[in-house]
Amino acid sequence: MISSRRNPLVKRLRSLTTRQGREQQGLLLLEGTHLLQELLRLGRSPLEIVATERWWGIHADLEQRLDPTVQRQCVTESVLQAALTTVTPDGVACLAPLSMLPRPPSAPDLMLVLDRVQDPGNLGTLLRTALAADVQLAWLGSGVDPLSPKVLRASAGALLQLPHHRFGPDEQAALDQLEARLMQLAEAGIQVVATLVPDAAGTSRPIPYWQLDWTRPTALVLGTEGAGLHPRLQACCTHAVTLPHSDRVESLNVAAAAVPLLLERRRATMTATTSQQSG
Repeated sequence: MISSRRNPLVKRLRSLTTRQGREQQGLLLLEGTHLLQELLRLGRSPLEIVATERWWGIHADLEQRLDPTVQRQCVTESVLQAALTTVTPDGVACLAPLSMLPRPPSAPDLMLVLDRVQDPGNLGTLLRTALAADVQLAWLGSGVDPLSPKVLRASAGALLQLPHHRFGPDEQAALDQLEARLMQLAEAGIQVVATLVPDAAGTSRPIPYWQLDWTRPTALVLGTEGAGLHPRLQACCTHAVTLPHSDRVESLNVAAAAVPLLLERRRATMTATTSQQSG
């Protein structure tokens, strides 16, 4: 059992909380039992598991589901706490290859595009909602690291199933790259939909979200907390929608706003499919 916080394992796990560390090692750090369960549910196996003696004793059923080649490390609770970002770890973390993350489809018909979302909880909720709404690809314009442990926990491991691409590395580069890619989508006939506040200034006034034809191939674009969608990205959009709400609040939380929009798209496509089958 590893009991020293100075053990190289602690430094190695801490490095995986950063983008540079993950890219250097080619590994993804998943903190907590739920993310391990999700990995196994998807039929994938970690390369290594680091857990406390107590965790191994409680979760013998999970251990039986592991591939025999999985490396097992037993550590004290203090070592695990020193190695992870979770304030109170539940006893386990696992390492999986970055190569197992899903690759983007060649022609997605529903995309979520996020402009500089900064809060890990918001991004995690957005990605989980996107997965629930059958989004096929997420584009992230800089902002918080989507593979950080906080986002992975908040999203319940959504990126284990949802392909994504993060532009950047800095905000200016991300803006330039996203602007070019959104223009390409529009030229290809994809409806690029800005999400705006009801009284937003711009070339066209937004329509209530239920008036949009969501059955068309769509890229839904959401802006950062506070500042909203960057004007350059808004100018690339072919359509604009809003969620009418009381003027007692200035705007909605970006993660909350995404829920009715993405699920409206799912409702519209399900309704259209049902109508075709009945006809």
